[in-house]
Amino acid sequence: MRSTMQDAPLLINRILRHGEFLYAHKKVLTVTSDGVREATFAQVARRSEQLAVALADLGIGEGDRVATFMWNNQEHLEAYFAVPCMGAVLHTLNIRLFPEQLAFIINHAQDQVIIVDDTLIPLLARVRDQIPTVRHIIVNGIDEAKLLGETLSYEDLIARYPSGYEWPEMDERSASVMCYTSGTTGDPKGVVYSHRSIWLHSLASTTANSIGLSEKDRCLLIVPMFHVNAWGAPYSAYLAGMDLVMPQMFLQGDPIVRMIRELRPTVSLGVPTIWNEVLHAAEASGDADFSSVRGLLGGGAAVPRHLIEAFRDEFNVDVIQGWGMTETSPLGAVSIPPAGTPRDQEIEFRAKAGRIVAGVEVRVTAEDGTVLDHDGTSVGEFEIRGPWITGSYYGVDAPERFHDGWLRTGDVGTLDNLGYMVISDRTKDVIKSGGEWISSVELENAVMGHPAVFEAAVVAVSDEKWQERPLCCVVLRPGKSASAQELRDYLATKVVKWWLPERWCFLDSLPKTSVGKFDKKVLRALYVEGTLDVITLG
Repeated sequence: MRSTMQDAPLLINRILRHGEFLYAHKKVLTVTSDGVREATFAQVARRSEQLAVALADLGIGEGDRVATFMWNNQEHLEAYFAVPCMGAVLHTLNIRLFPEQLAFIINHAQDQVIIVDDTLIPLLARVRDQIPTVRHIIVNGIDEAKLLGETLSYEDLIARYPSGYEWPEMDERSASVMCYTSGTTGDPKGVVYSHRSIWLHSLASTTANSIGLSEKDRCLLIVPMFHVNAWGAPYSAYLAGMDLVMPQMFLQGDPIVRMIRELRPTVSLGVPTIWNEVLHAAEASGDADFSSVRGLLGGGAAVPRHLIEAFRDEFNVDVIQGWGMTETSPLGAVSIPPAGTPRDQEIEFRAKAGRIVAGVEVRVTAEDGTVLDHDGTSVGEFEIRGPWITGSYYGVDAPERFHDGWLRTGDVGTLDNLGYMVISDRTKDVIKSGGEWISSVELENAVMGHPAVFEAAVVAVSDEKWQERPLCCVVLRPGKSASAQELRDYLATKVVKWWLPERWCFLDSLPKTSVGKFDKKVLRALYVEGTLDVITLG
């Protein structure tokens, strides 16, 4: 027996039409040095149509790649819709990549057009002569120095064309957007999302058991739009009718505290290092106002427990931890406490990586591939599958990342019988000391609870007796002091004795990846080179 239900393809143009029709008046607010400029969802939709016509006139067709090299702003949102809705593929370029990595992914994706913000022109100019597939560069702003050679003006270009573009019908499984991993180990790898996967992922973000985005929300979008589609928020906004606040390059603690006070977002998305900066800026400001905020979503790395506690205790704000990666679109789990959890016990769930969201499956496997029990104690690598999880990389064979139809995530930890994940490490960062595992994540979170510590990263280093031992690299808060022995004594109340690091170093800042995570490979390299000033305790 077959169903007679209608079969309407899940296309991004239907997300756009839905938002334009139901929520035409909702706002996209772009923060500038001169204030805030506004556009409605309807205006963004019309301009997206104009951009699509312009791109078609430049020869862009189905499957062609159009890249963006932009901040979070209105024009970037217009490209988010125009490119996939016309059947082309949007490729968001990470503005923080080294030049050789940037040139690599542009060439690997075979981008034909790049849309760039004028303030980022000097960064793109470094690779202009290394990207032969790029036929046109469109500048959002003014290319005063002509660093990119012949370019097109974004505003002048779309002004030539009418709105009313007739979005084509296509297979919902066709490519819509592609992102590349940050390339922390080897070259970045491309992940191609389908229209269908983005639709389902966007719907999942609006469910109450995940992020629960709705038309009651205004989202301050701190996570870059080049990082895993800004975690899907731009598309979820048009599905749910949620205002978007685009901060552009104003991503430091003080301006973010000011945006929250003045623009009144209800939710905001960002990596934990940003929330750490925001917390300290808010504590120092004297006029921070988080009364509009129902939740701050942290993802991309583990959110330290002390950070969750501090936002709750000082500002009555819930920090919601999310887990995922480029390969998972990224939503995989969200740390929403179970119904009925007393307020004073919620932290036990909020400090976990998250609870599996509906639509995906997660399991834990041993090194030999054996599936382990979800008992909250069996430690192994997380594997995930589902309709918005990648099944392969673009143009690269990587069989080691897949196992019987599941994606091997590289994250190590436990899964309990309620579906909550606790991540203890990345497979490349685990510390095996004397045959036993030490969690670098747990050590980092514990030491960052010390009032003098701003940031901390723990890496494995060689040890003659134990094979590996932890090295703790610390950045102290301005005006604060603490010795290695003091921090070790503090840790002794938090973790078992044999976990306690003997090696410590104090730095002015920690190296970070292009998406704001601690760059542990750099710390390991500095240690091997002998350039870190390491204190060794007896």
